[in-house]
Amino acid sequence: MEQIHLTACFKIQAGKTESFKDIAAQCVEAVRKNEEGAIRYQWFYAADQTGCKVLETYRDTEAVFAHMQNVGPLLQKLLEISTVSGEVYGHITETLRKGFEGLDISFYEYETGL
Repeated sequence: MEQIHLTACFKIQAGKTESFKDIAAQCVEAVRKNEEGAIRYQWFYAADQTGCKVLETYRDTEAVFAHMQNVGPLLQKLLEISTVSGEVYGHITETLRKGFEGLDISFYEYETGL
């Protein structure tokens, strides 16, 4: 399994939802324009607008790093007004693990399935 799947979970600071959504829209546009390796990049908001989950799928590990390079400055802006945790699924290389150092990320290695 070459594809890498991610779930990013954001907890948005009170009163910062509109700013968060503005930055999120910039992320989506940056991915749309610059990332051939992005297969899925979908943002979902909790009913009370205090949380957001992003479902992401990338072609491979290199596409994950291209994504991090592309939206890195925008992610920094998001982290000024929210906290993030997440999960990464797929073939987890040491390089991939190191790329997420310092973040609250859990890793799940692909075992079997269709």
